Amino acid sequence: MVPETTQNGVAVLDALLRISHTINSLQELNVLLEKIMDIAVETVGAERGFIILSSEAAGALTVQTARNISDQNIRNLTNFSNSVVRQVLQTGEMLLSYDAQSDARFREMQSIVMHQIQAVLCVPLKIKQRPIGAIYLDSINRRRGFTESSTQFLTTFANQAAIAIENAQLYQQLQEENRQLRKEAQKVHGFADIVGQSLAIKQVFDMMSSISDSDATVLIQGESGTGKELVARAIHYHGGRRDKPFVALFCGSLPESLLESELFGHKKGSFTGAISDKKGLFETADTGTFFLDEIGDISPKLQTQLLRVVQEGEIKRVGENHVRHVDVRIIAATNKNLAEKIKDGSFREDLYYRLNVININLPSLRERVDDLPLLLQHFLTKFSGKYRKNIHGFTAEALNMMTRHLWPGNVRELENTLERAVVLAKGALISPLELRLTETNGHAHASFPSGMTLDQMAKQLVEQTLRELGGNVTHAAERLGVSRRWIQYKQKQWADAKN
Repeated sequence: MVPETTQNGVAVLDALLRISHTINSLQELNVLLEKIMDIAVETVGAERGFIILSSEAAGALTVQTARNISDQNIRNLTNFSNSVVRQVLQTGEMLLSYDAQSDARFREMQSIVMHQIQAVLCVPLKIKQRPIGAIYLDSINRRRGFTESSTQFLTTFANQAAIAIENAQLYQQLQEENRQLRKEAQKVHGFADIVGQSLAIKQVFDMMSSISDSDATVLIQGESGTGKELVARAIHYHGGRRDKPFVALFCGSLPESLLESELFGHKKGSFTGAISDKKGLFETADTGTFFLDEIGDISPKLQTQLLRVVQEGEIKRVGENHVRHVDVRIIAATNKNLAEKIKDGSFREDLYYRLNVININLPSLRERVDDLPLLLQHFLTKFSGKYRKNIHGFTAEALNMMTRHLWPGNVRELENTLERAVVLAKGALISPLELRLTETNGHAHASFPSGMTLDQMAKQLVEQTLRELGGNVTHAAERLGVSRRWIQYKQKQWADAKN
């Protein structure tokens, strides 16, 4: 019902101003329509109601929100309500009936009798005399609110509501257009620092474009050096959390106790060295994105704690019983075969499925050889500028050497190789001497028999390099342009395959 105080002109104006401020502060269309529906039902004291908006493109009327009417009843009311609404939209005038059962205008509408409708009110929603929809209200028992004073108030309110609805629709349209523009720009230009035009990398770009605006958990899989953290950062900075924190942690080299403290924080005195309360990285990443690299290396205990974060958004600092809540999008990465780790019991299957909502497999450099020229030019330009060198390109021998190289360390190895070459280069062209690939590639290629797989070639190359360097993994990693961790991982993989 319209409050009695609103019969006074000043009170009416004050009420309308407050309502206008409320509805015009709402930008989400669905939330706005719910508020408009609540105000309309309360104003008239109606038992039921719904808001219909017209679609120029579809040429149809669509129920957007309703009160006390089930979906089935809305369908049953279609003939009656559509007739009323269409009449209101055609005339642009409000329709009010205090006694619908005996109203001559509804004589042909059997649904009036069927649904025992006593009072009907339908108010148009108009923008500059152009109808965009209507507010429909009716009652079976209560009719006192269906009066001229109520309808005058509601008509003025409907004019304000129509403006708010149009603004919300425009806001929604702009948001969608921005999303589409970002996606199109990403398709054309790719993502910063991720270079490539091959089919394999374009498929990765397409997946990244599709998921950036969601909060779905992502699992990135790929060999060492394929750019998993670059992909994680690109997903974050092209998504809705771009203005929030991005936190990255490499899980593979930390002992369990230290990793637990880093992830979840700790309470003062909870262990030796805990001299003060410490906030964990999950709390630091709250409202943003947390990238967990080498997730396959964490212990079963931490897997259980991580599962709780993924499922419930709950954490506990070490030494505390107090549960804290965080809102974090998790992107995890691994170069391990998690399916095999599930089989041997070292990785939780339920955590795997929670992390693997969206899966991105990054291709190795061997699988995207078409991108090699682009990557070479990208890194040459980058490091020539960084070290202020006037380098134009590569000799034919250097290009041939890099084309034949296996690149077991993938893009990271290529980047390290070119940075070293630019630093060492004396002339305008990089030669094999500056690449420092001769020792690894020259001997290895001469002894590669036909029919070997790439993994077999990599195994032979690593073993030969280790023999030449007396088994020193660190020096072998430096020579091959890969990490010690990659060599150790491959050695374990080859040993397991032998057993």
